[in-house]
Amino acid sequence: MRSLFFALPCLLLVGAACQRTTERGNSAPMVSSITPDAPLRETRWVLRQLAGQPVPAVEPNGQEPFLRITGAGTAEGQGSCNHFRGGLKPVTNDGELQFGPLLSTRMACPGLETEQKFTQALDSTRAYRVAGNTLLLYADAERTGTPLAQLEAVYLR
Repeated sequence: MRSLFFALPCLLLVGAACQRTTERGNSAPMVSSITPDAPLRETRWVLRQLAGQPVPAVEPNGQEPFLRITGAGTAEGQGSCNHFRGGLKPVTNDGELQFGPLLSTRMACPGLETEQKFTQALDSTRAYRVAGNTLLLYADAERTGTPLAQLEAVYLR
């Protein structure tokens, strides 16, 4: 009788533990493998492709080309060796983006060709799409065809 008195609570504990494990497994929140979209503004967008082609590695004296759109509605960044800054033109629809004239320093460097293509892509931009950590810039509001530029959100630590 005494062994039954101790065995019954043990069986109940084992059964409850199994039940909790099953419930926890069923009720645990799903971990999504989808990356949430990075915000367009106040993100450092590093240039990865121009017209579908990978951006060449940064030269020893150059810096990684990037774009940052501020909360105040200005654009700033770096080509390879030159800094640029300018405004955004007003848009009427979501997904549209157009840069105003960009002012830039004028230093010569080995990455100047990439820098010029990057500036031309920004000048031609009329729309964008953010997908996860990727920013795509397009020449038309319909966002069709090969993007002018592909940039990646890089978070500073």
